[in-house]
Amino acid sequence: MALFVRSPADVVVSYATMAAHVFALTAAILMLVWVLHFGGGVNLHSDNPDLVFNVHPLVMCLGFIIFIGEGVMAYKTVRMEKKVQKFIHMMLHLVALTLGILGVYAAFKYHKESEAPDMGSLHSWLGMCTICLFGLQWLFGFFFFWFPRAPLRTRDMMSPLHASAGLTIFLMTICTAETGLMEKSGLPGSETRVINFTGLLLLLFGIAVSISVGLPRAFSSL
Repeated sequence: MALFVRSPADVVVSYATMAAHVFALTAAILMLVWVLHFGGGVNLHSDNPDLVFNVHPLVMCLGFIIFIGEGVMAYKTVRMEKKVQKFIHMMLHLVALTLGILGVYAAFKYHKESEAPDMGSLHSWLGMCTICLFGLQWLFGFFFFWFPRAPLRTRDMMSPLHASAGLTIFLMTICTAETGLMEKSGLPGSETRVINFTGLLLLLFGIAVSISVGLPRAFSSL
């Protein structure tokens, strides 16, 4: 009877995938602590601009970033046929895009109500570029790989480009989050530590996702 022996790369990928889930969950918990405990809660329709703003980091972290990362790893974590994996991948990213748009709306609404200028920081520039590229990436993937679908030869040729672009955009979301959290990190204290640890965990989440999906392709090209 033949024994199945996992390669070192498979072991690393398995641990990286599990680590990514842990980092995502922990970052989500810290984000909730920040906006609910330190920030006073979230309310998109509040007269308090700070509560409107809190919608932005909450949905961007819990929704946009984590859903994108989980969608990127769907082909690793969903143990089903390829078509089901592709559907879950697409739907997770559609949810991420929807929540990302909500997060951008919350930021603009906050700026309007607090009479602050729009698009005045590196964070806002990176964020707008990232969500626009992600939207285009999702549309590209839908029409090329789902409906009406390009010919098989074209899909095989475009698949590596689509995967590489997707991972790049995901890492852009991490970079954008880090710049945004840095803007809110103030004097040393409990709130600043929560913000800093949230940023660190999001960075580790991005690294773990990259290893999970990038390492197998690296080995297959050798």
